[in-house]
Amino acid sequence: MFHHITVLKEEATEGLRIKRDGIYVDCTLGGAGHSSLIASKLGEYGRLIGLDQDDWALEAAKEKLAPYSDRISLVKTNFRYLEEALKELAVPQKDGIPQVDGILFDLGVSSPQFDEGERGFSYNHDAPLDMRMDQSAELTADTIINTWSEKEIARVLFQYGEEKFSRRIAKLIIERREKKHIETTGELVEIIKDGIPAAARRTGGHPAKRSFQALRIAVNDELGAFEDGLHQAVRCLAPGGRISVITFHSLEDRICKQILSSYVPKCTCPPDFPMCVCGSEGQIKLINRKPMIPSELELEENSRARSAKLRVAEKL
Repeated sequence: MFHHITVLKEEATEGLRIKRDGIYVDCTLGGAGHSSLIASKLGEYGRLIGLDQDDWALEAAKEKLAPYSDRISLVKTNFRYLEEALKELAVPQKDGIPQVDGILFDLGVSSPQFDEGERGFSYNHDAPLDMRMDQSAELTADTIINTWSEKEIARVLFQYGEEKFSRRIAKLIIERREKKHIETTGELVEIIKDGIPAAARRTGGHPAKRSFQALRIAVNDELGAFEDGLHQAVRCLAPGGRISVITFHSLEDRICKQILSSYVPKCTCPPDFPMCVCGSEGQIKLINRKPMIPSELELEENSRARSAKLRVAEKL
């Protein structure tokens, strides 16, 4: 059973300003929470395209979206191949670039991927060191932990998990794997705990949280894929089309903010000019200067929504 509580469901969908005959893309299909709401707002000529690299999610979404099957296309792919997927689906183009009316990103890992222990995403279940969202991909957490250098492991833990004890943890990983291949998440959790001083372990949640986030991001190249996908999303939006992006940690939100800002028009005229004459041309406008966050009611119902931020932009 693929049960996932969709975060900022109404807000992200409203941000897209759905048109009944529009074409919309859910780049992170997951439990199809956003997709089912989008599909319910489309008419017979509307179209929804759902992307996901997880076979389990695609099967669950197909079942959930069955009532709207006449207006839906589901594709197994990483959203870094967004433009390619849209071309293969023969989406209308302008100057060789597919044109859609709205694109949604809901980043991070779906609850079932955390809760089903065998996937290796959770530090609360003992499972093989996997962490692949796409089960056909080659790189696993096992590969990183058992073959990468101490320096590379420390870099991953610090860069993607902001783990301040990354060097100590990496050093311990190397020492343990020289004695025995590190096979499970349970073994890794114990090593991480040993690498963090006792005083630090008593604050800030589970001691393995940051390291597991870092490994998951590295295994799936999440940040690189997001950068690729978001640039393509801006390119593939039709004029007036919108992007809704939900992020769950500071690294994702920083990338989102920087990329969207890079497409906003920037006037270079002196501040005392009565009107703009520089002709600065941008591609989007930001709908909300500051990101939207979940309501207190949503946080009471779903604690995993606590770090979520929503940014919305519109194509000029």
